[in-house]
Amino acid sequence: MKLTIDRQADALYLDLDDSPAAESEEISPGLILDYNAEGKVVGIEMLNLSERVSAEKLGKMQLESVGE
Repeated sequence: MKLTIDRQADALYLDLDDSPAAESEEISPGLILDYNAEGKVVGIEMLNLSERVSAEKLGKMQLESVGE
């Protein structure tokens, strides 16, 4: 899994799988799911990131793993 923040594009991309995206669907404004050929979600893109998250919070990203 890989998280990429592109400040120039004002976007965040969460890559969930190594398989290539075959199809994309915008499920709400600026929130896009990428699917592989089997229909599995392999990526999540969030556009207009600066409108959703403050610059201060982006600088303090936290990863939390819950469970085993």
